[in-house]
Amino acid sequence: DTCRNFHCKRGKVCHADKQGKPHCICQDPAACPPTKDYEHVCGTDNKTYDGTCQLFGTKCQLEGTKMGRQLHLDYMGSCKYIPPCTDYEVDQFPLRMRDWLKNILIQYYERDLNTSGILTEKQRNKVKKIYQNDKRLAAGDHPVELLLHDFEKNYHMYVYPVHWQFHQLDQHPVDRLLTHSELAPLRASLVPMEHCITRFFQECDGDQDKLIALKEWCHCFGIKE
Repeated sequence: DTCRNFHCKRGKVCHADKQGKPHCICQDPAACPPTKDYEHVCGTDNKTYDGTCQLFGTKCQLEGTKMGRQLHLDYMGSCKYIPPCTDYEVDQFPLRMRDWLKNILIQYYERDLNTSGILTEKQRNKVKKIYQNDKRLAAGDHPVELLLHDFEKNYHMYVYPVHWQFHQLDQHPVDRLLTHSELAPLRASLVPMEHCITRFFQECDGDQDKLIALKEWCHCFGIKE
């Protein structure tokens, strides 16, 4: 089977021609496997797709058109009303996001205490200090004033989680720049809960080149050079 180890990008499937040579062709959206309701996704065209297979198959078939260039995965779940993000909310967003990233790393560290594997040894050593210092703020929703005070007082605890998340996303390719596609895994899962995340990332792109550099990313989160 010449297609077995032949890789096609999302939205395309491998097809062998008459000579047996593998080629990538657009996935037929109608031929995508059936999905459950919780696997539905919302496209940037504000249309609900049965799953990512149907969304990216549709995008592939529109390749070369303006509609195709503009169609991306917006967020996980069926399309719904997302309220606009106010100036006040977008200003407060980094406070919650920084705290959330710090808490994710602490959870990974706690899991690794029993069964290692999520974090590397180097990452565990970095998170260990954060973990030991974090008992001051109990988990849960905290008022903005408390988060701001903690960031100013314990600034060093928030630097690594912000850097870590950037490098987790910077994968295709690893070039210290985040594309729309690289941001998608984080954005798409958070939009239904954090309606400011789209505007936040748009404003992070200071030079409007549709790429977020590490310097721009850190600036958005209040991390100094």
